[in-house]
Amino acid sequence: MLAALLISAMASAGHAQSSGPRDPGKVNTIKEVFEKLFSCWKPPPAATVSPMDITVVVSSNRAGQILGHPRITYESAQATDFDRLAYRIAVMEALQRCTPMPFTETMAGAAAGRPFAVRFRNSQPEKRAWLSPKIL
Repeated sequence: MLAALLISAMASAGHAQSSGPRDPGKVNTIKEVFEKLFSCWKPPPAATVSPMDITVVVSSNRAGQILGHPRITYESAQATDFDRLAYRIAVMEALQRCTPMPFTETMAGAAAGRPFAVRFRNSQPEKRAWLSPKIL
């Protein structure tokens, strides 16, 4: 009986926390962090550079400001030096547009100081041999 009462109390407490009013402009989940970052992403013009993927590791404080320097951890192997530079600039501009990240109080405590690896994709779909039509 006591166990059922405790489970019921915990469930209602968790439901009360998650159903409370939330500022619609605030970021409250990890998914929303990535959505916000991707909404700020503007890849370089396709006419000037080849498509590529780039990954940056970034962390922020409770106020949503970037801690330290973002670190590029991956760039597509086929990219030229010019492509890499253009994409690095585009990533840093996206981070500038999105910061400070408008965290809720709960998310600020959870995300502060923790690194996020963000993969910005702007590559062409990979051609696979088994997807191309065969002529017999």
